[in-house]
Amino acid sequence: MNQPVSPLAGLFPTSADIPPQFAPGEPVFQRDYLIGGALKRWPGELAPVVSPVCLRDENTNELTPYVLGATPLLDGTAALTALDAALKAYDLGRGEWPTLPVLERVLHVEKFLQAMLKTRTEVIKLLMWEIGKNEADASKEFDRTCDYIRDTIHALKQQDRNAAHFIVEQGTIGKIRRVPVGVALCMGPFNYPLNETFTTLIPALIMGNTVIFKPAKYGVLLIQPLLQAFADSFPPGVINIIYGRGRETVGVLMESGKIDVFAFIGTNKGASDLKKLHPKPHRLRAVLGLDAKNPAIILPCCDLNATVKEAVSGALSFNGQRCTALKILFVHQSIADEFVQKLAQEVNALKLAMPWQAGAQITPLPEPGKTAALTALLQDATEKGAQVMNQGGGEVAASLFKPAVLYPVTADMRLYQEEQFGPLVPVVPFNDISEVIDYVIHSDFGQQLSIFGREPQQVGELVDIFANQVGRININSQCQRSPDSFPFTGRKDSAEGTLSVEDALLQFSIPTLVAAKQNDQQIALLKQMIHQRSSSFLATDFLF
Repeated sequence: MNQPVSPLAGLFPTSADIPPQFAPGEPVFQRDYLIGGALKRWPGELAPVVSPVCLRDENTNELTPYVLGATPLLDGTAALTALDAALKAYDLGRGEWPTLPVLERVLHVEKFLQAMLKTRTEVIKLLMWEIGKNEADASKEFDRTCDYIRDTIHALKQQDRNAAHFIVEQGTIGKIRRVPVGVALCMGPFNYPLNETFTTLIPALIMGNTVIFKPAKYGVLLIQPLLQAFADSFPPGVINIIYGRGRETVGVLMESGKIDVFAFIGTNKGASDLKKLHPKPHRLRAVLGLDAKNPAIILPCCDLNATVKEAVSGALSFNGQRCTALKILFVHQSIADEFVQKLAQEVNALKLAMPWQAGAQITPLPEPGKTAALTALLQDATEKGAQVMNQGGGEVAASLFKPAVLYPVTADMRLYQEEQFGPLVPVVPFNDISEVIDYVIHSDFGQQLSIFGREPQQVGELVDIFANQVGRININSQCQRSPDSFPFTGRKDSAEGTLSVEDALLQFSIPTLVAAKQNDQQIALLKQMIHQRSSSFLATDFLF
């Protein structure tokens, strides 16, 4: 007996429905990867890249996944070749790149940015087709990444200006500059495969490290248009781009013990497993953005309508596939019923559509098996007493999942602790604020939280309570990363290290001090070295 076709299936396009300007074109079967400044050809197996957007048969409504192309499945040998290239370019800190003056490294990054800008249309289209990001968000991700590169350049110039002078303390003359750490391994996430990746990749490069970059598992094909730009913009071996299964490529890199900086955005389990492979973990610097279960705490004194709108955006922007998304809503019992009613109405008003369609807010999910995993979480909650509060919430067609508001969620449900990373909105009623405080304190995660309320005393007390529990407290606004000038960090299993435009430069560098006694002989020697420009480290040039 045939299963009934979900009404959501009709939202997927036929071939004729796709506007020509958004059509993906011919599949790209990529065999290129970048090692030692040259594009190499991979003769082996390829990994298919399948879009979350399915094509619908106009007669039968049958849905067929659309194959965008394929990428190289490199092996451990190829990964170690990339490592050798990075080690050679770094040359124990004596290579061309780590010893290059700051201004010249900046010029290389600016050259890359100009080449990257030419790929804007192609990369945005691939963001839409590979991970289902709507056109507005895909455009924003590309443009924000370019802005981040510009801001990083500006921050490095300012850092160098601050380091241009000497310091005199207690009879000692000192000159402090930040220098590179070594070879960095950079791995980004599928939900922001460009922006989040480049927030570690660009600082690592511009500070003088050499880099091995492995794109995310999904959103991988969109790096292909940038390969030549990387090859043309940096000296050989400075940036090496590999593909393949992590266990076959990243594992051997970590086991080598020759990775100095590990920049990873993903799960805390994945990060822990990889760090354990390094034979000298005390020599490995880690910059990690990991899981989060960010709560919203909604007090009786909140502006209910404004809070509902912010909660919907916070929980469901890009389908809730953001580490900074609101993953659980704690609502005071006195307003819970009214809040949930309004929340359900707002959620059901969201437009489910394909990424290129105007106003698309909920789009297909890129991870295979994700809709089944979300359905299992939903079923666990409903079996234990929660109800789906919005009509049709939880309906599925292929990769499309209609958001579901679940209420009341209790501590015995998986959604109470597990990060759903998708369009499920669990709502927990509370009477005593100590219940929420206990949740935050004992959570394995500590990235951010949001407090919604208008009573200064209560909100202020909660700020003080949570200041030592999470990395950021948002008042009457959703959790978020921006602006990039603010520190982005977390506690517990949510992060290691801090990322902002300025902090990222610090994460990928080490302060080094040159010191001399403050006497006539040493002062004369320093002046001669500066005048003769025998040391770029001691230079006092002001970088404009």
